[in-house]
Amino acid sequence: MSEPKFKRRSLGRGLDALLGEDSAPPSRSRAQRTIPVDQIQPSRVQPRRIFRKEDLESLTQSVRDKGILQPILVRPHPDDPRKFELIAGERRWLAAQAAKLHEVPVMVRDMADNDALEIALIENLQRQDLSPLEEAEAYRRLMDEFKHTQETVSGIVGMSRSHVANTLRLLALPAAVKEMIDQGALTAGHARALLKALDPEALAKEIIAKGLNVRDSERISKTSLKKSKAAAAENADSKPVDTMALEKELAVLLGLAVEIKGRGEAGSLIIRYKTLEQLDDVLQRLTRGSR
Repeated sequence: MSEPKFKRRSLGRGLDALLGEDSAPPSRSRAQRTIPVDQIQPSRVQPRRIFRKEDLESLTQSVRDKGILQPILVRPHPDDPRKFELIAGERRWLAAQAAKLHEVPVMVRDMADNDALEIALIENLQRQDLSPLEEAEAYRRLMDEFKHTQETVSGIVGMSRSHVANTLRLLALPAAVKEMIDQGALTAGHARALLKALDPEALAKEIIAKGLNVRDSERISKTSLKKSKAAAAENADSKPVDTMALEKELAVLLGLAVEIKGRGEAGSLIIRYKTLEQLDDVLQRLTRGSR
């Protein structure tokens, strides 16, 4: 199965609105300038965990040919006044270093740690090809740390609320399956099919080994779930051997079908009769036994 690509999406203008770029006039805090590459430090709150080698190589070649067309967003470093901390544009910064550029264009903004993290999360969601799990984690952090709802997150990133909800569900998968997703061996569609599987890790390995598509993965997951429910129902109806033996003894004694239903130490005894004569016979036997 070929390694899947994370597709670029059409997104909204949540980041521009947050930065105030739609209406605010230029200011010193948002001044664009060129600074040495080595004066920029990586972000301490970078939401991206994976930088795909082939993507960086392609971007590096573009930087060599055309330079950096979009400024990197930075802020004055909180701990070192001679440095800047990167907020958005880490791939461009890495590509600039690989292309051996000495200086890069930046836009400098003064902002607090929380603002820097929120913008970094949104920028990655809007302008980068995150893996499905990185996307899910970014949504979760926006909701947990900045009190956004699924509805407001969907508005910020220009995706439907159902897409945000379904992506968040991927965080419930086992760690081994998450690793397969991060490695690109499973797509987001495969991952969603695994959410209802009885053994997500086993099915994930089967998907990779057989090169199954998303539809086949969903079918196998549903079939496995149905079989499990049927087996559970059958087990729920099964009775211990000693209970079944007691039912047979009572049936022979009374001459009628007998069923015992137990719940722990308590339970019920059901005697089935077809005619009133059979019921009267049982009552007479019980009466004689009590004298």
